[in-house]
Formats: sequence, C-alpha cells, structure tokens
Amino acid sequence: MGAMDKAKNLGEELKGKAKEAAGKVTDNEQLEAEGQGDQAKADLKQRGEQLKDAGSNVKDAFEH
Repeated sequence: MGAMDKAKNLGEELKGKAKEAAGKVTDNEQLEAEGQGDQAKADLKQRGEQLKDAGSNVKDAFEH
C-alpha cells in the first residue's frame, strides 16, 4: 500500500472518529452514524489495500 493511500485512509478514519464524537456530544444520532460509516469505509479500503499488497507479494515470490 502506498504511503499516500495510507494517509488518505487514516485521514478518512480520523474524520469519521471526529464526526462520531461530535454526534455523541451533541446527541446527534445521524452525525454519529455517519462517523461510524466513514470509519467502516476507511477500514474496508485499508483491508483492500492490504489484500492487494499480499497478492503482489505472493506473485513476486513465484516470479523469483
């Protein structure tokens, strides 16, 4: 996974955490749910990138 992708995913996750916290403080369930959704989306992206990296590593192992 590229450093830029990691940074984007981390930024999205932090944004989601901030939204969730703001939703809790203001008792705004919709904002809290959006924050949780943003975090879940960032997590899925991170896992997808990890799978791509793992696939690339396996491919490289067989080429050498």
